[in-house]
Amino acid sequence: MGIVEEAHNVKVLGSGDRVIVLVHGFGTDQSVWKHLVPHLVEDFHVVLYDNMGAGTTNPEYFDFNRYITLEGYAYDLLAILEELQVDSCILVGHSASAMVGAIASISRPDLFSKIVMISASPRYLNDVDYYGGFEQVDLDQLFDAMGANYKAWCSGFAPLAVGGDMESVAVQEFSRTLFNMRPDIALSVAQTIFQSDMRQILSLVTVPCHILQSVKDLAVPVVVSEYLHQQLGGKSIVEVMTPDGHLPQLSSPDIVIPVLLRHIRYDIKS
Repeated sequence: MGIVEEAHNVKVLGSGDRVIVLVHGFGTDQSVWKHLVPHLVEDFHVVLYDNMGAGTTNPEYFDFNRYITLEGYAYDLLAILEELQVDSCILVGHSASAMVGAIASISRPDLFSKIVMISASPRYLNDVDYYGGFEQVDLDQLFDAMGANYKAWCSGFAPLAVGGDMESVAVQEFSRTLFNMRPDIALSVAQTIFQSDMRQILSLVTVPCHILQSVKDLAVPVVVSEYLHQQLGGKSIVEVMTPDGHLPQLSSPDIVIPVLLRHIRYDIKS
């Protein structure tokens, strides 16, 4: 195993001819894909890894300067694909990692046959003629709460993000992975993601994109999925799913996994 693979806890499962790469979003790790992986291993080589800063990675490897923008994560993705000698894959990116995949695809479109985006947003802040869902004061309060008492913030944020009560398995699972992050790293990652603005690069993304969005999501209003659809430079399709929450693949797998599999297996009609 190479240095990059080891640092990111890379796992390769399955026996199919094609490669599919699953990339988790903020506050989770590769375990967020546990309901999806069993459905893929017969048809695909499934690549899983943890983003740097996840609680499962060595915090000493987290470079605050490298990860001050999402490009740092895109470089990691490309390095992992290179180390695994992957020449083409389907990328499934959750939340910020959907944008990470989009960034990576601009420099290496040959590596990605399609990107399946779950709960993706190019910008979380509202702007003139753009609704991202947050005002700056909202984000400042979020960052202040994270800095003041991270454990208390996790307990409050997890049910809001997942869309459920503290007793639900999905909320407990997200609480666990969120709390596993080192607080200063979690705050830095949250600031990078929530302050990001990827709108200007969307037209440069030529790889086909499948945009999947929950009907109600604390972090991403439904209108953002339509914005992505209109602004992306290549073919794209939107499907708004009935479950609530920012992590539908974890909280509503019975509904979401069949939708995901359909978008993975079938291409956008010309």
